[in-house]
Parts: sequence; C-alpha cells; structure tokens
Amino acid sequence: MAQGSDIIANRYRNFIKTVCETDIVYALQNHEGFAMASSVQYGDEFDQPVGILCFWAIHGRANSCIINQWADYRITEISLTEFIETWGVGMENDGILAGIGFDQKMFGYEAKPLDLILDLVAEIKATKKNILLKIFENLTDLEEQAKIANR
Repeated sequence: MAQGSDIIANRYRNFIKTVCETDIVYALQNHEGFAMASSVQYGDEFDQPVGILCFWAIHGRANSCIINQWADYRITEISLTEFIETWGVGMENDGILAGIGFDQKMFGYEAKPLDLILDLVAEIKATKKNILLKIFENLTDLEEQAKIANR
C-alpha cells in the first residue's frame, strides 16, 4: 500500500504543478454530467462513500480513461481560475471530493476541495504566477476565505 500511496501522492503533486503551468484542468463529461467515482477513503454521515469528481492535468491521461463506465464521455477543458473559484468552492458546498489523476483502474488521489484550493494557491504564489480572479478580490482573499472555511 505504501508504494501505491507514493504513486497517488506524486500524481497529486504533479497535478498541482502542471495545472499551474498550463492554466488548464481536464475533466470528462457526457450528456448526463461529469465523470464521478466513489471514495474509498471517506464516507458520509450514513456511511456511504462520498462522491468524487475526477480531474486530470494531462489531456492524454484523461483520454486514456474514456473506457468502461466512461466510454461515452468526452474531454472538457476548465481554466485554472474557473477551477479554483467555481469548481473547488462548488465541490466543497456539495460535499464531494476532487479525484486527481485517476487511472483506468479508478486509482487516484482523493482531495478535499479546500485543501486542493489551498495547495493550488500555494503553488501559484511560490511560482509568482499572475492570475486574474473574477469572484475573489485576489489570491490572499481566496486563501483567507478557504482557510476560514476549512477549519
């Protein structure tokens, strides 16, 4: 299990770095909505697995998952700004997780949305990347609000 944990932790770190470089997050979508999975780590108040919305940093990796239950899905691009401001906050409000870098065997990193937002903000700040936010005043505002909500 430790080796598997290292693999998914590396996928998560690579996701953070890559989407901050490219400004693009990939998701799979069909006529019913976006690709979802069920958590193997987190349960809700009824002991049912929490839902996971799946995302990728690399087009090819997302494309390789268009099989089995996701065979009728197509790749959708989400801007980094929209992902942080709309998707991250939305997932938190909906009580679902972000699935990062899932593979064809449904093996990937399960991220709490606010933790993901904070990690993305930290990478953006560390690389001195300039992004224009639409909903939040600036990165500091976003970071402060995410930290407060994450308590």
